Amino acid sequence: MPNDFPLRKIIHVDMDAFYASVEQLDDPELRGKPIAVGGSSKRGVVAAASYEARKYGVKSAMSSVLAKRNCPELIFVKPRFERYKEISKQIRTIFYDYTDLVEPLSLDEAYLDVTINKKGNPSATLIAKEIRQRIFDSTGLNASAGISINKFIAKVASDINKPNGQKTVNPEEVLDFLEKLEIRKFYGVGKVTAEKMYRLGIFTGQDLKTKSIEFLEEQFGKSGNYYYQVVRGIHTSAVKPHRIPKSVGAERTFNENLSSEIFMLQRLEHIAEELERRLKKSKIAGKTITLKIKYSDFTLNTRSKTISYFISDKSLILETAKVLLYQEELQNSVRLLGISLSNLNTEKKSTVEKESVSVQLKFEL
Repeated sequence: MPNDFPLRKIIHVDMDAFYASVEQLDDPELRGKPIAVGGSSKRGVVAAASYEARKYGVKSAMSSVLAKRNCPELIFVKPRFERYKEISKQIRTIFYDYTDLVEPLSLDEAYLDVTINKKGNPSATLIAKEIRQRIFDSTGLNASAGISINKFIAKVASDINKPNGQKTVNPEEVLDFLEKLEIRKFYGVGKVTAEKMYRLGIFTGQDLKTKSIEFLEEQFGKSGNYYYQVVRGIHTSAVKPHRIPKSVGAERTFNENLSSEIFMLQRLEHIAEELERRLKKSKIAGKTITLKIKYSDFTLNTRSKTISYFISDKSLILETAKVLLYQEELQNSVRLLGISLSNLNTEKKSTVEKESVSVQLKFEL
C-alpha cells in the first residue's frame, strides 16, 4: 500500500448467533441446547442457529427439514423480531457513545469509524474490547469484533476469533494477513464464486494476488476489479452513518406450492398491503416495481416495470404486479412470491464528495 494511502480505524461489531442467543437469554431452558430460530414445517427455513446447533452443520438459510435431519434434537423457536429490534437499539446506543460514524448492516452487526472518537482513545482495539464488555453488561449477550484500516478487513477479521472474541489487523500486518487468508473467507466471495476460483487455481489471497486485473475482470466482470483491489488492502468505502435504502420489499413463502394464478393474485394482495405499510411507515415511494417468483424447483425469476411517477399506494403496486405476473407464462408451480419497490424518492439527486480521513501509515489499532 502507498505510504499516503488514506487509512481509518474501523471496527466491525458482529453479535454472536444473535437471534438464537436472544432466545436462550430469555428462556433459560434453551441454554446449552441446539436451537434454530425459524419455522419447523416442511417449508420452513432456519433464520439463525445456536452454536450448539452449528456443531451439527445447522446454519442460516438451511431448510428446516435438512436441519432436523442433521440434528434430530434440534429445537425450533419462532422468531420475535420486535424483541431483536429492542435489543439492537440498546446496542446501537452504546456505539453512539464512541462515535457518530456508525453504519448498521443489520440488527446484529455494524461498522464504526473510531479514527476520531468521543472518548479520545487512540486505540481502536481497546475501544472494541470496551464496547463488547458494555454490550455484555447491558444485554447479557456476546459480541465479536474485527479491527483494521478499512471496512473490508475489519469485516473479515470479526469472524476470526468468533464467538466472543476479536481480531486486530494492524497496517503493517494487512498484506500478510490477506495473502494467507483462504479465498472462501474473503467478504464478497460466495460459494459459487469460490468454486470458480478453485477451478482457476485460486485458493488463497496469495493466489488471487498473482492474477492480473485484466484476467480477473475477464473471469468475474466488474467484481474482478474489486477482488484485485481488496487483496492489496485497498477498500476506500467510508462508514456511512445514514444508509439510504435502495429498495423496499415484502415476500411470502407458501406452505403449499401454488399452480393457479388466481390463488397467486390473492397472495399478492396481502404482500402489497404489507409493502404499503412499510413504505408509509418510512415515508418512501418509488417508481420501479419488481415481482419476484421462486418456483418449486428453486428457480428464481424477476420481472420489473418502471413508471413515470412515485407510488406507495397498495392498489397501484398491485395493479403493476398483476401485469408483471401475466407478462410471461409460469414455468412451474410457485413456492414464493415477492414485490419490491426501487428507484426511490430517497435517492440523492446530486453526488456528494466522499470524505476520507488521512493518517500516518503506522499507528496503533
